[in-house]
Amino acid sequence: MTPNPKEPWLYEISAKRKLIDLNFKEIWRYRDLLILFVKRDITTVYKQTILGPLWFFIQPLFTSIIFTLVFNNLGNIQTGGIPPMLFNLAGITAWNYFRECLNNTSNTFSRNQNLFGKVYFPRVITPLSITVSNLMKFGIQLLIFFFFFAYYSYQGFELSVNLNLLLFPVYIAIMAMFALGLGMVFSALTTKYRDLNVFIGFATNLLMYISAVPYPVSEAVDKLPPSLANLVTYNPMTQIIEGFRYMLLDTGTFTWSGFFYTLFVSVVLFLIGLVIFNRTEKSFIDTV
Repeated sequence: MTPNPKEPWLYEISAKRKLIDLNFKEIWRYRDLLILFVKRDITTVYKQTILGPLWFFIQPLFTSIIFTLVFNNLGNIQTGGIPPMLFNLAGITAWNYFRECLNNTSNTFSRNQNLFGKVYFPRVITPLSITVSNLMKFGIQLLIFFFFFAYYSYQGFELSVNLNLLLFPVYIAIMAMFALGLGMVFSALTTKYRDLNVFIGFATNLLMYISAVPYPVSEAVDKLPPSLANLVTYNPMTQIIEGFRYMLLDTGTFTWSGFFYTLFVSVVLFLIGLVIFNRTEKSFIDTV
């Protein structure tokens, strides 16, 4: 039975695309697949592990303890009257979301090559599902932060959130766009250069230390050489980490110029990553 040429096609799949194409209608049509990928990402991460989801709690707690011992106790890094454990936990909670999104989206093509080679669906759903699924981990680790916030408040520390807490969803969106943009760029590059996966892991760890995660920006300005201090200050992730601490602990620095600068960089990087991702998905199967 041949289709009637007078009847329009219900769906049309074409290799020709716009330069920047985030087809929300098509993504919405495949929303069930997006939900399925999100569930897969959540359930398979700690499957066949001894502690399972407890790693959501253990990893930020251990990292915060190590940072407190090394940077605050040994390195004498001051936190402006905020308990060092709570100060570090705020930065690590935000950083972990960015790191997980970046690391998991950077190998989208190589990790899903068998799936992509067999069936069609909007490829952008895969990295998008990673940013959505990591929100659950982020939420769990945020609960840990608020637990310690309540504990230290009970111990007599004067802690308060800032009115900028209203920008909380915006900061999450900025982090997601920044990580997604970088991840899509690297995912395109790793189709040809597999050793970039090793570099990404190393670079992510290095980026943490120039993103003011274990110390406030004021300490970097006071103690680091001017060139390195500027690198830390104008790093978009530094602005995000400082923004989180300013919202949740009412400490650190916040400027609207820094906020809009970070928003602009994240949007531009996301669009660049989307362009590269869309171009790569047409031919990646020949190079992977």
